[in-house]
Amino acid sequence: MTRWLLALLTALSLTGCGYNDFQRLDEESKAAWSEVLNQYQRRADLVPNIVATVKGESTFEQETLTKVVEARAKATSIQVTPETLNNPEAFKKFQAAQGELGGALSRLMAVSESYPNLKSNQGFSDLRVQLEGTENRITVARNRFIKTVQEYNVMVRSLPSNFTAMAMGYKTKPEFAVENEATIAKPPVVDFNKK
Repeated sequence: MTRWLLALLTALSLTGCGYNDFQRLDEESKAAWSEVLNQYQRRADLVPNIVATVKGESTFEQETLTKVVEARAKATSIQVTPETLNNPEAFKKFQAAQGELGGALSRLMAVSESYPNLKSNQGFSDLRVQLEGTENRITVARNRFIKTVQEYNVMVRSLPSNFTAMAMGYKTKPEFAVENEATIAKPPVVDFNKK
């Protein structure tokens, strides 16, 4: 009889500990992270086609093109595993590389506006639309990931589940962050008088 009573008390004490919620949220964050990686891979797969199309424009700025190729190589060279979610340094490194690639692609698209032949190239136009769609998908995937990590981190810090987190070694997960928040805090200067 005491065994049954002990088993019942153990089961009742575990129902409020949040162990199952930790498992669910951990799996949700891994799934959301996988979707982020999927969209980053989609973007990386578009880059060679964009570069090949732009190379056809013989007068195109080679420095801009080189920066895109280098940023892609750097972003795809970082090995990402589910453990990256629990390693703030690796996560930050990956995030910086993806930010660099995104910035290089943005500069490429901005510079391409100065090349009428490139702007009128249907293949380049199609790739540009695909890239814009991919950037939107990346934003949606990151937002989902941010939400699941937020839920997980709140659980790690909240009573009484924080006792389970301490006992089981659950730590907060790193979140996406903007590389230089001070830069984006300033509104852009728009001067319509410049020619």
